[in-house]
Amino acid sequence: MCETNNTSQNRNDISRYKMREQAFFLCFEMLFSDTDIDELADNAGDARDEFLSDYALECAKGVHEHQDEIDAKISENLKSGWKISRISKVSLALLRLAVYEMLYRDDIPLSVSINEAVELSKKYTVKDDTSFINGVLGSVAKSL
Repeated sequence: MCETNNTSQNRNDISRYKMREQAFFLCFEMLFSDTDIDELADNAGDARDEFLSDYALECAKGVHEHQDEIDAKISENLKSGWKISRISKVSLALLRLAVYEMLYRDDIPLSVSINEAVELSKKYTVKDDTSFINGVLGSVAKSL
């Protein structure tokens, strides 16, 4: 697909929160599909009639590339008796995105990754999941 500089500028001229929300959508969709991330992004952009930011694409690709390490870090920080398979898909997508940022994005403070994941969870999960996400990410932060 041919893209003009104006299109690239427009798709990245949104808040970091919105970019992170786009990344979360992609991470969530990856849980249900083996489709290539670029194709998922194209389909998601078409369905929502918007261009996905470079940040969203970079994060989704990073989550995919480092998923084993990210999942291991999440698992290490779950309370006894919990397994990653028990986590809701929405919460798992949020956790993966936040842990990716915490491990691989030096330009984002840990507290920002945690706070943004908590804010997104308030919008997309039930109250108990918000507390769970905050607890797991707090534990991950302490381990870093």
